Amino acid sequence: MLTRRDVLAAAALPVSAATGGSMYLAMHQTTSAPAGFRASLEGYARAGFRHVELTALLVEEFVAREGLPAARRLLADLDLKPVSCGSVTGLAEPNADRAKALDDLKRKGALAGELGVDRFVCPCGASGKFTSDDYKRGVDNLREAGDIVKPYGMTAMLEFMRGASFIGTLPTSLKMTRTAAHPNVRPMLDCYHFWAGLSKFEDLDLIRDGEILHVHFQDVPDIPREQLDNGTREIPGEGVSPLVRILEKLKQKSYRGPLSVELFYPHYQKADPFELAQRIRRKAEPILREAGVL
Repeated sequence: MLTRRDVLAAAALPVSAATGGSMYLAMHQTTSAPAGFRASLEGYARAGFRHVELTALLVEEFVAREGLPAARRLLADLDLKPVSCGSVTGLAEPNADRAKALDDLKRKGALAGELGVDRFVCPCGASGKFTSDDYKRGVDNLREAGDIVKPYGMTAMLEFMRGASFIGTLPTSLKMTRTAAHPNVRPMLDCYHFWAGLSKFEDLDLIRDGEILHVHFQDVPDIPREQLDNGTREIPGEGVSPLVRILEKLKQKSYRGPLSVELFYPHYQKADPFELAQRIRRKAEPILREAGVL
């Protein structure tokens, strides 16, 4: 097991060490899911990361095996700050499994709160047919989700997803969260879903100052758009997304916070977490510098 001293001795300059920056890289545990909770965190810390987005499934597996205090100690020993956790689907759209989704949010939200997480990702990947009345119910559903996470000191962050038939674009996400007007419900931005989906670059102008609470940071591969799916995500800097322009716009909109790198390709997920995190830093940090946010 790595100690904090081991990590600090081995790591390059930590990602968050730059002064004056408004954004910083974080690693999403989904990117190294097969490695498990401990190995992914140890690899990220060795590569100089200081911020991590936890995956609820990995947290639950680790806590069931080693206990909650061990999870807290591991994060502290590695000097890692959990910036968010997720995810629970089926919370916004009306659906037959929503009761289970609410139970999942209660359980996973409570556990994440015990680890110091103050925001929880709630993706909308619905594929059914919906009516205008369903959107009214969706607003109430978001308020209910906000009520659930509020006692944990958390905010439910609505994530629109490309191809989703209920909330699949930035404008719809903004409209739903604004109409809900709940202090514990906010929109977030996933760069892949934004650029690979039906949103337009001009939609970023709709964001109000400080409205976006969290950002997932990936690139869109240079393949026909017809071949894109939920998993075709590249390391920032290895695709065709205008990431510098997107970050510049987010900076104008007063976003201050993590850029969480979430990847799904098997060759990334099966890679050594340390080596992959190093590669991500080499590719992504120049983007942040060019955008003036690091």
